[in-house]
Amino acid sequence: MEQRITEKTRELFFRYGLKGVTMDDIASSLGVSKKTIYQYYSDKDSLVDAVVQAEIDRGEMDCKYFFANSENAIHEIFMAMDGMQEMLSSMNPFVLHDMQKYHPRAFKKFDEHKNQFMHKVIMQNIERGKDEELYRTEINADIMAKLRLGSIFLAFNTDLFPPTKYSVLQVSMEIMNNFIYGICTPKGLKQLLKYTTQSKNTNKI
Repeated sequence: MEQRITEKTRELFFRYGLKGVTMDDIASSLGVSKKTIYQYYSDKDSLVDAVVQAEIDRGEMDCKYFFANSENAIHEIFMAMDGMQEMLSSMNPFVLHDMQKYHPRAFKKFDEHKNQFMHKVIMQNIERGKDEELYRTEINADIMAKLRLGSIFLAFNTDLFPPTKYSVLQVSMEIMNNFIYGICTPKGLKQLLKYTTQSKNTNKI
């Protein structure tokens, strides 16, 4: 039951944002009473924490899988982009804003994950790409990793990218593509075009 609650809550949060979903909404969607939910989670804060932790665990597992099963650094990014497209296609742009404003404990957990685990993953990918002669050797991996992480939040900035004009997925993919093109060598660009073509033809790498 606990897993059912977190999965349904994640679905609702992604669709409506954190602020827009109440405990009554969650109970109604599950077809249970609020009392049942409170048997597992003391309040909405603890439920948000659980959803964020589940996302972090899922993300870490995915990253390890992409690294272990990719042909090279660029392929690793394309595998991650496939997973990201599926997640972002249904994500409400106010999710991060709501988390930061109304659930600071969960946001801190997410922010630490981003600045530690995700920073390390991106750094490793950049160094891997350098070794494979797919990325430019002169780029500073630490700076570029921080640039990439900072750009994640841009897609959720509704002042810059109003939801009526842009989707989170559209902005995220545009930023990601620009990032990859900027760090590639000529050899890397050939691989990038190869995977881009495959992705267009199959909708998946």
